[in-house]
Amino acid sequence: MLAALDADLRSDRVAAAAAIRGLFNGIFRGLGSLSHWEMTWLLDISRVPKQNNDCVYESGSRDLPTISVPSSSSSSLGPSMPTRPVKIIPLQHPNTTTSPSLNPLPGALFSRWTAKVKRTTLAQWIDTFLPCCRWIRTYKWREYFQPDLMAGLTVGVMLVPQAMSYAKLAGLHPIYGLYTGFIPIFVYAIFGSSRQLAIGPVALVSLLVSNVLGGIVNSSDELYTELAILLAFMVGILECMMALLRLGWLIRFISHSVISGFTSASAIVIALSQAKYFLGYDIVRSSKIVPLIKSIISGAHKFSWPPFVMGSCILAILLVMKHLGKSRKQFRFLRAAGPLTAVVLGTLLVKMFHPSSISLVGEIPQGLPSFSFPKKFEYAKSLIPTAMLITGVAILESVGIAKALAAKNGYELDSSQELFGLGLANIMGSLFSAYPSTGSFSRSAVNNEGGAKTGLSGVVAGIIMGCSLLFLTPLFEYIPQCALAAIVVSAVMGLVDYDEAIFLWHVDKKDFVLWIITSTTTLFLGIEIGVLVGVGASLAFVIHESANPHIAVLGRLPGTTIYRNIEQYPEAYTYNGIVIVRIDAPIYFANISFIKDRLREYEVDADKSSRRGPEVEKIYFVILEMAPITYIDSSAVQALKDLHQEYKSRDIQICISNPNRDVLLTLTKAGIVELLGKERYFVRVHDAVQVCLQHVQSLSQSPKKPDPFAEDKPRIFKRLSKQREEDLSIAELESGDYKTSAPKYTKPHLEPLLSRKS
Repeated sequence: MLAALDADLRSDRVAAAAAIRGLFNGIFRGLGSLSHWEMTWLLDISRVPKQNNDCVYESGSRDLPTISVPSSSSSSLGPSMPTRPVKIIPLQHPNTTTSPSLNPLPGALFSRWTAKVKRTTLAQWIDTFLPCCRWIRTYKWREYFQPDLMAGLTVGVMLVPQAMSYAKLAGLHPIYGLYTGFIPIFVYAIFGSSRQLAIGPVALVSLLVSNVLGGIVNSSDELYTELAILLAFMVGILECMMALLRLGWLIRFISHSVISGFTSASAIVIALSQAKYFLGYDIVRSSKIVPLIKSIISGAHKFSWPPFVMGSCILAILLVMKHLGKSRKQFRFLRAAGPLTAVVLGTLLVKMFHPSSISLVGEIPQGLPSFSFPKKFEYAKSLIPTAMLITGVAILESVGIAKALAAKNGYELDSSQELFGLGLANIMGSLFSAYPSTGSFSRSAVNNEGGAKTGLSGVVAGIIMGCSLLFLTPLFEYIPQCALAAIVVSAVMGLVDYDEAIFLWHVDKKDFVLWIITSTTTLFLGIEIGVLVGVGASLAFVIHESANPHIAVLGRLPGTTIYRNIEQYPEAYTYNGIVIVRIDAPIYFANISFIKDRLREYEVDADKSSRRGPEVEKIYFVILEMAPITYIDSSAVQALKDLHQEYKSRDIQICISNPNRDVLLTLTKAGIVELLGKERYFVRVHDAVQVCLQHVQSLSQSPKKPDPFAEDKPRIFKRLSKQREEDLSIAELESGDYKTSAPKYTKPHLEPLLSRKS
């Protein structure tokens, strides 16, 4: 009995296995007969979980609206597709009557400002106007004082000879370089926000002062000095105005490649301008490389060996000390001690050998600068362009290194406060006979490497400068000019950034072109024209990029509901009758024409090689993915209206996916939402595609006009398929098993074929 029961169970299992095998074979045969579009539809719905017998594409509310388009029974694609309900996430449209974005701009700004004022405490107000209070209040004497003291002493020792060198570069007496390195340091330590930035005279600003004022008056005239002091006052006013109006963001439009090209070319001009102190004869004062080289060559017969030998030796010593200080930590002090070594060594050589052919600094007044208000304001109008140029260069040089140092030391830097501190430093400096000052790359790097923690290091450097003015100026009388020139040349040699040019060539040819344009024009046309051309080229590239934004056609990644750029992801596929476009920029008057032209191109030149879905002859839907669009103006809104009318005449509809709140609010106020219909706005691209696909499917299943040439000119695949069926049927007829053939190939139909074959 057990054996019989076991046999029955085995037979049941065999029958069940056969039934399952037959079921799967039937499914596979059925899948093999499905079209590509039907297979895609089955794959789509197989990935979606069932909830209450509805098809949903994303987990969420069960009350999502369902859009369902019934399929027509008459389809050229074969059996009609079943009705597929699509649940989409509803897009929340903003209320235009209560939206805060509709508040008047002045009122919104005023309310925001008053709220900020109410939240600000007294300590925060003090920190805003006196940034030094931030580090004074939290100063750790045991931890910070020694590093600040050592860094300040190092920078002070480095600043004294550099200040005299840069004053000579500016065409001024060396004492004015010492004045520029004295008062502005104390003012910036109080009002500046950077804790490591070392300000004072710099090579680039000194060259600008010399180049501009040299065209107005002779450098030996007293008016030259008064105009340089007036220029410092004007630069300070401009910097304070930019800080109060928060216009520091304007500097962002100047590319880093422009700054690098300008600095590199200026460094070459500065080095050539110092050649007269090495060669022993005067050369023309110019900011162009061609006149400088011509002047050097034409005066070669006046060449003197003593200044050349002394200057070259001092320059070589400076470069070696600078290299050792950068490459080895144990010799880091040599980098800051280089300028002082050059001055001391040059003075000792002059004292020992008394060379008559080497020019000396000469007598320097002893004592601190006296207070005096800038004069010659009648020249202010003609100096405005130069003041603006120096302001731009000073801001680029100071704010750039200050931000880098702040990020490296872990604190935040307020750009507006930085401009305000630089402006006050220049204004107060002009009241004590200083010419324009700004942050120095080399001294700031030394200050940071010396361990500076707060602005106290700047105060120490200022005290060193004050002591030099009070007690050491008699010793400066015997400093050789070639030693100061060697200090300038060694400082600017590091500014020639050829590594940046090589990097730009490999990374971005556009920035490399900007670098070449700026450096070339600065070298051959002068510093002013070089700056203007570089800034103009930088702005031109910005405008071009803004007016020609990146636009991508999106496709669906296989096995996902994610849509990506089909150029970046070649495996992504698109759908017939639908174009999905993503605009990666704000839409406004400057780029809307370009966007419209590209949309027309995508409509006409649609790539059909990777398309799926029902076969249609044209584009019926254009889906705009608006997630990257942060702003849309009135011109763009009007252009969208025109584009809608143009598409409507060609039976094309626009759908919009994922607009942000402000963009959607603008479209609502402009009437675009009502014009297109709220049902054409979607949260996701996939929702829009699914709805559009159902409409395209219904259009593809509408009756088509018969092709009168279809019977006369069958396709090659139809002919091959028909020939194959005939051959199989003939083989069955010859074997006598013709009853299993398809009904249309019965014996009366196949006998003529058999006789023809024989």
